[in-house]
Amino acid sequence: MNDELTRDDIRKMEEEIEYRKVELRKELIAHVKEARAQGDLSENFEYYAAKREKNCNESRIRYLEKMIKTARIIEDNSGEDEVGIGNKVTLYFEDDDEEETFKVVTTVRGSSLEGYISNVSPIGSAVLGHKVGDRVYVAVNDKNGYYVVIRAIDKTAMGDEDELKSF
Repeated sequence: MNDELTRDDIRKMEEEIEYRKVELRKELIAHVKEARAQGDLSENFEYYAAKREKNCNESRIRYLEKMIKTARIIEDNSGEDEVGIGNKVTLYFEDDDEEETFKVVTTVRGSSLEGYISNVSPIGSAVLGHKVGDRVYVAVNDKNGYYVVIRAIDKTAMGDEDELKSF
């Protein structure tokens, strides 16, 4: 896997693992026991559904533990006035005459449809380390690219809890 993760990403994954092991696991085991008690297992859909849900939880725990074990920890070394990981940045797209706001995140959390851009994506890597007012070239490939202007940087966005979806 060897994903690049911040210490905050690791902490949130560890919290999810703890929740899944301590709370959710007990609940899912209880569902399996309830469904098993309903009788004939050969035609008991609730039993198989409960069993599948329990197995999905265990798979998720193993997946998160493996991500943590194989992750490369990265630090945000950006200055107070520079775009860094975990910051919301408002960009002006010159070609489209439009403004958009994104949050720069690590690779495992990137989702451009939800407004999260990965630090290794073309736009994410281009704006990292730049300041408000900078005109930045975003290379899409060797031949094509476009310019954006950094209009605003929100450093307070780093601790947003509402934007964190499951990894």
